[in-house]
Amino acid sequence: MVANEMRLMLLKRSAVILAGGFSKRFGQDKGLVELAGKPLVLHVFDTISGVVDETVVVVSSEGQIDPIECLLQGKANIVVDESRTQSPLIGASTGFGNAKGKYSLLLPCDTPFVSSHIASLLLDLCINKSAVIPRWPNGYIEPLQAVYHTESALTATKTALKEKKLDLQSMITHLKSIRYISTLALEQNDSELLTFFNINTLEDLRKAGDRFKMDTKIS
Repeated sequence: MVANEMRLMLLKRSAVILAGGFSKRFGQDKGLVELAGKPLVLHVFDTISGVVDETVVVVSSEGQIDPIECLLQGKANIVVDESRTQSPLIGASTGFGNAKGKYSLLLPCDTPFVSSHIASLLLDLCINKSAVIPRWPNGYIEPLQAVYHTESALTATKTALKEKKLDLQSMITHLKSIRYISTLALEQNDSELLTFFNINTLEDLRKAGDRFKMDTKIS
């Protein structure tokens, strides 16, 4: 317990980026899929690196380490999933177990429009809470773009995995003192809430590319 507390005191804020999945739709690791000339994982890393003290990138195999290490050039700690079974919960558990920050921002690698302003806000709101999770008006939550008290989340993930659960909701049920923040409030920082836009299909990739072109023209 003392060792864990000393570890978490070293840094205040970590980011955990889940980049473990091989996408059948894209025929390669999704994090390496290029958008506007830059891999998706690099879009996420570049945006959030300025609001955290360290970044942990979780991959699913040893073979993924070198390509991502080449992209991030030693600026992140790249770790391999602690289980061969791929799921966000296992990736989160691996990430939390390697994060040195007291609080960890959990993100997928396929959200190229992730907002640094919202990330920073969630980190600020998580002080003295076990988690801060965005929630839509219909009740749907965004556990993969949320902030967690690292030690509490690690304990919760391990408890859920012992129960043979693989979903993040099972981890969340074991957390206390959760603060939910409405996406309506987040619109003040991201009017279109593009921060939650995931690249799951080729059509999503096309739409994101069009958006980047539009933003380039505007700027």
